[in-house]
Amino acid sequence: MSGTLISSLAWIPRGRAARQPKKYTLDEAEIERVGRLGGPGALEKMREEMEAMEVEDKEGWEDVDEEDGEEDDDDDEENGDAKMDEDKPSDPNDLSAYRMDEYDQEESKGVAMGAFANVKGLSFYRDNNDDPYITLANEGDDDEEREELEILPTDALLVAARTTSDLSSLDVHVYDESNESLYVHHDLMLPAFPLCVEWFDFGGSGSGSASEQEQPGSYVAIGSFDPAIEIWDADMVDGLYPHAILGPSPGAEKPEAKPLGTGKKKRRQMVQPAANAEHHVQPVLALSWSAQHRHLLLSASADTTVKLWDLTRESPMGAVRSWDAIHRGEKVGAVEWNKSAGDMGKAVLSAGERTVKVWDSRAVEDAVGVRVASDVECVRWDPWEPTSFFVSLENGLILAYDSRVLSSQKAADGLSGAQAKYTLSAHDGAASALDVNPHIRGCIATGGMDKTVKVWNVCDEETEGVQGRKREISLATSRDLGLGKVFTTRWSPDAETPLTLAAAGSKAVVQVWDVASNAGARKAFGDRLRRHGRELGAVKKGGGVVAVNGSEEDEDED
Repeated sequence: MSGTLISSLAWIPRGRAARQPKKYTLDEAEIERVGRLGGPGALEKMREEMEAMEVEDKEGWEDVDEEDGEEDDDDDEENGDAKMDEDKPSDPNDLSAYRMDEYDQEESKGVAMGAFANVKGLSFYRDNNDDPYITLANEGDDDEEREELEILPTDALLVAARTTSDLSSLDVHVYDESNESLYVHHDLMLPAFPLCVEWFDFGGSGSGSASEQEQPGSYVAIGSFDPAIEIWDADMVDGLYPHAILGPSPGAEKPEAKPLGTGKKKRRQMVQPAANAEHHVQPVLALSWSAQHRHLLLSASADTTVKLWDLTRESPMGAVRSWDAIHRGEKVGAVEWNKSAGDMGKAVLSAGERTVKVWDSRAVEDAVGVRVASDVECVRWDPWEPTSFFVSLENGLILAYDSRVLSSQKAADGLSGAQAKYTLSAHDGAASALDVNPHIRGCIATGGMDKTVKVWNVCDEETEGVQGRKREISLATSRDLGLGKVFTTRWSPDAETPLTLAAAGSKAVVQVWDVASNAGARKAFGDRLRRHGRELGAVKKGGGVVAVNGSEEDEDED
């Protein structure tokens, strides 16, 4: 598993995925849809390439001469020493190969990005009987395949944005809690390094008529190093093209970073393209959706802007709103809708490099915020207190704020000097992952570059129901899940599993952890859950940790 990572996770709630996933079909209607998605000229180009592939297929394969094979053997011997160097074991936690800190300095090599970047490498057949790679008969296979792909009402789904040394994919996992099983149900190949994922249920213009758009579905938005945001149908197996694209069409020329000057230095300074109101021009770092606004999606980018997208518009689409001055030139690395009902449901929480702001999407000029002492890693609204939020920092601290206090001490620049409600020293190194439990008040999960996942217990008068109760914060449990550096951790949205979380990191391993199997966590949160008329489940074997089926063998081989 060395050289791989998982950058982001998102749960799909129980019962929201289609019980019987759809099989992708490249028929005439789909070809027309993909052509419209690709922009002007895409359909004609696609048909030409498909016809060329069919001609090549009819010509058959050429045999390789034995002499050529001998020459290849000689080349292999000459390059033996180089291959031995490549076979040396690598550090699974070494992310230098990805040059993450240099992505905005790299000069484009002209390689196409987007959903249509690899169309020339695809071969398709309208009938499986014509495909030379399919040698098994279909008799009886269809029923067996449908049974294998079926999603049960008790299954929870988990999507992971995975990157290896040569490809990126969106892996859709099934978590079967009753059998303590986690496996990859299907995956979708992605054209660019994914940075963030967000699940939502609104199909948008790609779903057909207005009434069909309103029907709940299961979709995943993906932000990546490519400025365009892709939306994929999570219920589609073996999909080749996205459901929709937010931003320019794949065939359109995209703005690129250019070198400053003409010097021959190895590391030339790069000038980034200027931000615009229509779409992002640099990597998309964060996405947020809310059931309060099913047809709207927020995005944040390294181009310093936050954008609002209306999913009912025809794809590929431009943004309906764009805000470029909220963080005054800072890359915007985090954004989140407030999930509460009422006016707070229109509030947005966003973070630049060292500023965090709360603002109303209808009156951004009234934004309030705070400057922090270290780079921001994550932000989260408190689902139990609509005006409060949490911030995790690169120095390992977790800060809790009340936006009402920030408003009362707002300075001319919109930033407040107010102190945090409380501070938690969570990790040695960056607190790179953060999530607040939606089922148990005062239960917070964090993950860090120190390779640990921690669950914190915040006891105060709100959590205990005792007026005047002094706030106490303690570590309920902590565990190294074997993920490497932890990049993401998310609580399950299902009420049936109130203390179940998923986490992933630099080893590209997904783990599901039922924290209720830990004695310390049961003691800390059991009574709190009972006050809501619910009970913790039975203690599971292995400490409640469930790995992807077969991942243990893969690690042993590595």
